Amino acid sequence: MSDGEATFTGLPGGVAVSRLCVYDWPAADGVRGGTPHLHLACSEAYVVTGGRGAVQTLTASGYRVTALVPGTVAWFTPGTIHRLVNEDELRITVLMQNSGLPEAGDAVLTLPPEYLTDPEAYAAVTAVPADAPEAERERIARARRDLALEGYRELRAATGPEPLAAFHRAAAALVRPRLAEWRERWRRGARAAATATGDQLDRLARGDVGHLADAVVQAEQPFEQGRFGMCGRLDVYRQGQ
Repeated sequence: MSDGEATFTGLPGGVAVSRLCVYDWPAADGVRGGTPHLHLACSEAYVVTGGRGAVQTLTASGYRVTALVPGTVAWFTPGTIHRLVNEDELRITVLMQNSGLPEAGDAVLTLPPEYLTDPEAYAAVTAVPADAPEAERERIARARRDLALEGYRELRAATGPEPLAAFHRAAAALVRPRLAEWRERWRRGARAAATATGDQLDRLARGDVGHLADAVVQAEQPFEQGRFGMCGRLDVYRQGQ
C-alpha cells in the first residue's frame, strides 16, 4: 500500500498475532518458562487464553511480577526485559507491534555480556536451525534459554542503573545493521495503517464514502505450528510477515 491510499488490509493498526504455549522446562532456579529478552522498537501484549502463570519484568523502574490468568491482558513498551513463567499450561495470544517485528528480529536475549559484543557469537548460540531434527531444535532452544537466564540473573542482582543501561547499549548495537529493514516494515505496516485512517477521515469530512466500497474480509490459519520461539512453542501467521 502506498501512502495516501484509503484501504489498509492488514490487521488493525499494523499489528500481528501468534499463539503461544509457554515452555514448561524447569530452569536452574526451579521456575518453568521462557527466555528473558527485550524489544527495542516494539510494544507487545499478552491476551491470556488458558492456564496460569506470570510475566517477570525488569525495567529502569525496577523488577515486577504480573500474574497471568485467563482473561488477563498485559502489555509492555520497548526496553522491558520480560520472562514468561508457566505455572499451569499457560497459553497466550500475543499481539505484536509493527507487523510482527518482535518475531522478525526486534528481540535481544539477556545473554552474558561477552556474547552481546560479538554478533557472530550471539548468533551462534541463539539461532535455531529450521531444518534440524525436532529434538535438536528443542535442545538448542532450551540451552539458549538457560544461557539468557544467566545474564538475566546478573541484571536482576545488579545495583545502580549502569548494568541495565549497558545491556541496552549492547542490544542497540547488535540490531543496528537491521534498522533499515525494520523501518521499511514499519512504513508498510503501522505507518500505512495510520495514513489510511487519516485519509478516510478526510474523505468522510468531504462526504466521500467511496472507500467503503473497497471493504474486504480476510481470514487465515497458522502457516507454521509448534515453532520453537523465545518464550514457548508458537503457531505463526503470515500477516505482517
